[in-house]
Amino acid sequence: MLRKNVLRGERNFSAVYKHGKSAGSRYVVLFYKKNGLDYNRLAFLASKKVGNAVARNRARRLMKESVRSLGAFREQGYDIVFIARNTIVGRKCGEVKKSVSVAVRHSKLRFEAHGK
Repeated sequence: MLRKNVLRGERNFSAVYKHGKSAGSRYVVLFYKKNGLDYNRLAFLASKKVGNAVARNRARRLMKESVRSLGAFREQGYDIVFIARNTIVGRKCGEVKKSVSVAVRHSKLRFEAHGK
């Protein structure tokens, strides 16, 4: 069963890259575009420039954990693509979390604070 909050399909990615906006930070680049739905669709990418399969999978895991730990997005109805830069290799989760936070802050998207 497919999860609805995961961005899939070449057409969707191309639309985000062509017609969306971007924001970057030291370890992550963020592309986002309105999707006309009631929920956000996320994607986490790491190209071969990041390294071998182990390095790319770690980069994706770090980005996913960073987004999860920062909380939910306030705005809904966006396609959001997080792309790892090759500088992410060898970084700790805290550094990536800070980088993701900076990229989101540079975009018009915002996180809701966790109830801690």
